[in-house]
Amino acid sequence: MSYAELHCISNYSFLRGASHPEELVRRAHELGYCALAITDECSVAGLVRAHLAARDCGLHLICGSEFLLECGTRLVALVTDRAAWAELCTLITRGRRAAEKGGYRLAREEIADGLRRCMVLVCPDSRQSLSASTLEWAAQAFPGRVWLAVELLAGPDDKDRLEALMQAAIRHRLPLVAAGDVHMHVRSRRALQDLLTATRYRCPLSDAGPYLFPSGERHLRPLARILRWYPEAMVAETMAIAARCSFSLDELRYEYPEEIVPSGHTPASWLRELTEAGIRRRWPQGVKGTVRAQIEEELLLIAELGYEPYFLTVYDIVSFARKRGILCQGRGSAANSAVCYCLGITEVDPARINMLFGRFISRERAEPPDIDVDFEHERREEVIQYIYRRYGRDRAALAATVITYRSRSARRDIERALGQEAPQAIIDTLKGFPRHLSQHVGGFVISKGPLHEMVPIENAAMAERTVIQWDKNDIDALGLLKVDVLALGMLSAIRKSLEMLGLSMQDIPADDPPTWKMIQRGDTMGVFQIESRAQMAMLPRLKPACFYDLVIEVAIVRPGPIQGDMVHPYLARRAAQEHVEYPSPDLERVLARTLGVPIFQEQVMELAMVAAGFSAGEADQLRRAMAAWRRKGGLEPFEQKLKDGMQARGYKEEFADRVYRQICGFGEYGFPESHAASFALLVWVSCWLKCNHPAVFTAALLNSQPMGFYGASQLVQDLKRHGVEVRPVCVQLSGWDCRVEGGAMRLGLRMVKGLPERVGRRIAVARPFGSVNDLVVRADLRRDEVERLAHADALNELSGHRHRAAWAVAGVEPERALAPAIADGPTVPMLPVPREADDILADYAHLGLTLRRHPLALLRGQLQHQRWVTAEGLWVLANGSHAGAVGLVINRQRPGTASGVTFMTLEDETGHINIIIWRQVAERFEDALLGARLLGVRGVVQREGDVLHLIAKRLEDHSHLIGGLVARSRDFH
Repeated sequence: MSYAELHCISNYSFLRGASHPEELVRRAHELGYCALAITDECSVAGLVRAHLAARDCGLHLICGSEFLLECGTRLVALVTDRAAWAELCTLITRGRRAAEKGGYRLAREEIADGLRRCMVLVCPDSRQSLSASTLEWAAQAFPGRVWLAVELLAGPDDKDRLEALMQAAIRHRLPLVAAGDVHMHVRSRRALQDLLTATRYRCPLSDAGPYLFPSGERHLRPLARILRWYPEAMVAETMAIAARCSFSLDELRYEYPEEIVPSGHTPASWLRELTEAGIRRRWPQGVKGTVRAQIEEELLLIAELGYEPYFLTVYDIVSFARKRGILCQGRGSAANSAVCYCLGITEVDPARINMLFGRFISRERAEPPDIDVDFEHERREEVIQYIYRRYGRDRAALAATVITYRSRSARRDIERALGQEAPQAIIDTLKGFPRHLSQHVGGFVISKGPLHEMVPIENAAMAERTVIQWDKNDIDALGLLKVDVLALGMLSAIRKSLEMLGLSMQDIPADDPPTWKMIQRGDTMGVFQIESRAQMAMLPRLKPACFYDLVIEVAIVRPGPIQGDMVHPYLARRAAQEHVEYPSPDLERVLARTLGVPIFQEQVMELAMVAAGFSAGEADQLRRAMAAWRRKGGLEPFEQKLKDGMQARGYKEEFADRVYRQICGFGEYGFPESHAASFALLVWVSCWLKCNHPAVFTAALLNSQPMGFYGASQLVQDLKRHGVEVRPVCVQLSGWDCRVEGGAMRLGLRMVKGLPERVGRRIAVARPFGSVNDLVVRADLRRDEVERLAHADALNELSGHRHRAAWAVAGVEPERALAPAIADGPTVPMLPVPREADDILADYAHLGLTLRRHPLALLRGQLQHQRWVTAEGLWVLANGSHAGAVGLVINRQRPGTASGVTFMTLEDETGHINIIIWRQVAERFEDALLGARLLGVRGVVQREGDVLHLIAKRLEDHSHLIGGLVARSRDFH
């Protein structure tokens, strides 16, 4: 005789279950169970993972859910067929939508009304007495499909409890069935389950006694023990119930929305018509034969797999954005196709990059293609609301993101529960456990019919947001349509730049020698993607000279290539310092574009297929395992297959080992070539704007804050170093936004800290002003608003320097509505001009930057006396020289790939100083490292070509020299 466990929760019953769904499935299969029901509390969030594991091992998986009703009754609902699945998802949605994020609320009436096809188990708590009214209600509410669950868990009263349940079943004519209230796959998870319970109740483990289970029996038990504890009839009943639960998640069939196809067209004919229109628009002189052939090949594959509605859905969203003037750019595995270029989803010309469309739209995998669309970060909400209006909230919702434990959060919760240092072995077990569901950054799932009949929907933390209970990987596994509607600050800045110039993206030339020279110098502050100090250090070494070089640059300065030891070999081969050899002609076709070094995620998949004989589906499984292995492992099953496959095809063992190490290095950081290509286009556009129109580009960046790697002060300092005049904020001359006046940039009123936009725009409309009082009256300003302007030195044209402005503000008539024509008060006394240092401090406090001298210029005499060298001065020193430099801290970074190394950037009046701080130095001078606003660093100059670093030996906090100056530092992002 076998057994089916019908009541089992996973760790997707957050902080209750102590095992992953796949662990439970595999353990049930090992024990010889005929079936396992995953019944997480008011949730199906873990079912896809369980489904995939069950499909792999051949176990019959039953879908279900557990509910604790408002009256205290605990029920388990088990799905029999597709219709029952729809009602379960609808019921979960009802309960979740009726409560705040993370909770649910259901009454008996709602359960009885909602569960008309599911089978139901009543699960009386072992610590509570049986309720006759509950059993009577259950028998009436679910006639012929309700059981009384008998859960014997090695308690001292098991015998009496069994007798009581049998008597109750007779009285209420309810059949009995064995169940285990399973919370973990093996008994050894008991300690972790106790810790999770203490965390859930927010109390130390020592105080959690009332909430803990009295025994460790809530695990999947061997058949022999189950047969020894339960009457045979109750065990047989589990198998009978399992036989009636035939539903599988494989039965879910996604149906695309229909609104995207106009009357008189099929999805195929409409996609064809739109593509042909795009061909005429993109190539008015006629399309090349190779491109036409690529388009036809793509349309054929799209039609074969029935993906026309997917492309049309993305096109519809992008078209809405274009009509609203919202800049957007598609990226992803299918976004860089010729069809997407024709549809306007991407601006990456397929002629500029050799991407194989079929690489990610696979006949074998039969999954929807992947297209992410980035929109201007300030206007993405318009797109989101359009989707909700277009499809309704019952047919469109955001995907979930599973927030999981990492080392730090696991250590924190365990130590809070234990009251002592956390053991590493528990930390390691808890890593990767789901902590809660959050909303995806923008992945929308859209359906033809009610979405809640396919997957439950619940409230997100953000108002007017709903999420489904499955994340990106679950959605991919089940073949659901997901469109990522993402926000990108650089698109806001580019659109604003283009508007000021009267240009479009199509007007940006594909080549521009001055721009390439700027990129090769690493002069990229403010541009997209290649503005970090790591990128700035790489650019003079890689020296990009064509579009594909930018594609590589975007992808190579990433943890994956760095950890996989791919960066240095690539640079050496590019500089002709290392000969490029390919183990076979097949691999040359895969790796030639990156000089034999696998840099992109697609290359790793191709390599597995070509060198190790993986099928396309197996290569995709490898990709998924790579994405998850740092959180929960999973690459080990592929190691031997990869190595065996390579050696069987004649590749040396050393080569196979190196390839596997590179795959491990990629981990979850592997960057797709398709994404890099889309990003590279925005890199080029932003670089072209910075090189050819620096004032316009910087104004657009300032008008799009917050965004990017650097603050307003650094952007303005950089613009001034490029010889562009920057003019101050002025109520007489500034608009709300920063703008260009001739060849100069005028700071806008938006730079005044705390000034509302409506006030700034009101000032711009009401000017010119004859006096401060006139400003207050005509722009209808409050006292605090005009004081902000005075502190920011924006009243200079009306009253002179800051001291005079403050005096003028103090004399403003409060009853201005009664005396609108009153002129300024008495003559302003001879107030002293503020000291330069005071003005600089005030500028930083109220604008976040200064147009006066850099603060360190005032201190330079003192600093020179102490033998501190300027950023500019470091460049005249020889490699290996000992030197010291001091500057304002503008960022601190400690990448996970850097083995504890901290990178810092300092700023003085001559430029930036890049600092490398080894772990031992960081620990020795931790206070200065983390707390200094003005930092002195003494160390050794390291110079390689156009890249210079100062290797720190000693850190000194000199913040006292700048008093209360507030300078923005972007730390550990």
